Amino acid sequence: MERKKFITSALITGAIGTIAPQLLNAKSSKPTTSTFDKLMQQVGFNHLPNKEHKTMNTVIHKAETRGYANHGWLNSHHTFSFANYHNPERMSFGVLRVLNDDQVQAGQGFGTHPHDNMEIISIPLEGDLEHKDSMGNVAIIKEGDVQVMSAGTGVTHSEYNKNKDKEVKFLQIWVFPNRKNVTPRYDQVSIRNIEKENEFYQVLSPNKDDQGVWINQDAWFHLGKFSKGKSDEYKIKKQGNGVYVFVLDGEVEINHERLTKRDGMGIWDTDSIQVKASENARVLVMEVPMNL
Repeated sequence: MERKKFITSALITGAIGTIAPQLLNAKSSKPTTSTFDKLMQQVGFNHLPNKEHKTMNTVIHKAETRGYANHGWLNSHHTFSFANYHNPERMSFGVLRVLNDDQVQAGQGFGTHPHDNMEIISIPLEGDLEHKDSMGNVAIIKEGDVQVMSAGTGVTHSEYNKNKDKEVKFLQIWVFPNRKNVTPRYDQVSIRNIEKENEFYQVLSPNKDDQGVWINQDAWFHLGKFSKGKSDEYKIKKQGNGVYVFVLDGEVEINHERLTKRDGMGIWDTDSIQVKASENARVLVMEVPMNL
């Protein structure tokens, strides 16, 4: 599918009620309060908990159960409902609304399109992604970088594979903000110099002065690269938050549950989790409020 048709399809296939309020009608860059508030009602658990665990609630999303779309220039796996993939039991994990695992073909990308009232995080896994937006930012993000865009009152942007000879792979993550209609903002940082072995390190938080990027939400993201047999404990930063663990590579064990590449596990009603690598592994931990 061509890029223009892809964006149009996202707009007219229930996207505004399914993938969040930032993909807007071209005639308006601002959703009404009622539209936003209606979407907020979707925020919550939206999944089937694993009742076998006595001390916490969990949900597991195996990699092969994700939604999938092949647009020719774009291959995308959707952990949560997005565009034509709609699963009422997988609308979000708390305020974590979108977790897309995207592969963009050489020289291709997302044409200019709008967003509104959403915190959008991109984490490149391979290749180079070129960003341009209506705020005047032009940047290249690559593996070892983290990018954030607070869409706020409204912004348009494009994302293209910078290279003509290889694909780019990246995670596209959307988080509902805790404040509406903020001034749009863009930032990106390199996390190469803060990477640690066999322990989690922070790449996102709600605080401007913290390590990594920041967003308008009480959320914390951590990455971890673990050798086989190594483990680390992640402690919840804010009471009432949950964590969504996404395995980038390898294999880990969390509370006797085995997770492999691109599996996801949501956990709430706990103070901490223990992650152990049963094989060499890379892991992303996203701590988010379970209710707005």
